[in-house]
Amino acid sequence: MSERIKVAVLSGGDTEERVVSEKSAMVTHKYLPADKYDARLIDIRGREWKDILTGTDINKNDFSLLLDGQPWKPDVVFCAIHGAPMENGVIQGYFDILGIPYTCCNGFVSGLTMNKYLTKKALKDFGVPMAAEVFMTRKDLAAGVDVKSIISQLGLPVFVKPNAHGSSFGVRKVKTEEELLPAIEYAFQFDDNIMIEAMMEGREFANGVMRIDGKIVVLPVTEIIPENEFFDFEAKYEGASKEVTPAEISEALKSQIQSQTAKIYEALNCSGFARVDYILIGDTFHLIEVNTVPGLSEASIIPQQARAHGWTLSQFFDLAVSEAMS
Repeated sequence: MSERIKVAVLSGGDTEERVVSEKSAMVTHKYLPADKYDARLIDIRGREWKDILTGTDINKNDFSLLLDGQPWKPDVVFCAIHGAPMENGVIQGYFDILGIPYTCCNGFVSGLTMNKYLTKKALKDFGVPMAAEVFMTRKDLAAGVDVKSIISQLGLPVFVKPNAHGSSFGVRKVKTEEELLPAIEYAFQFDDNIMIEAMMEGREFANGVMRIDGKIVVLPVTEIIPENEFFDFEAKYEGASKEVTPAEISEALKSQIQSQTAKIYEALNCSGFARVDYILIGDTFHLIEVNTVPGLSEASIIPQQARAHGWTLSQFFDLAVSEAMS
């Protein structure tokens, strides 16, 4: 039997999403086929990079570690860090220099999609429907927020969110004029730039997509029915939502969302697997955001969609690694 492929499953990260990353990495490690892969969980926290099982430091010169006196270096990296330094594209350049392939988008694409405002700007030329927005920097905040002007542009309710953050950290739904400034100040606790978006009233959906043998494969669609007012952290990770996979929608709507997902994936030059989130308004799907390192807990949306597609999680993770190595 040939030697198993060495996989470094990256966990942790430097943001509030660390707890989500740890869950995703553990599930990935659990289901990667052990007969084919020699997988190790690697924790990334600032400058401290360690093998979780042994506590051994990673040699950053070549991303190797010593196991029983022998060097271990991955053939491929499995991307399970949500937020910095992976979902924002920072660490991918390091692996590019070392020539180690990885399962997510490259640094440029990940950095772009992490920036919600720039993603919207990039996709508007492709005719992707989306909410109107107001973008703000810390300079804008210091100069004074014209609450009435924002409301005149977007109406109420609005969503206030950090521009480059995930898992709904820092997001608030604003229903009154008095709530807007506190929500803006709160969002700035998580990011230097924020975005205020007009409320899109409709049903929420998510659609996974990946590349296999060079071809785009769009997964089944999920409808998300939050118990809370929107798909916040509690709804995403603590069970406060109902998720229906595959979604109970017409063939026409299914075709529309899957075609839109494939178009977005290709337009942004994505690789690996990603998830695109939408609001259905009338008969039209409107973009919420693109996630290039989506959650991978057993109850997460992408694993649900993989199973609905007919794969086990072991098959899904195997396909993701094989595509990265190809």
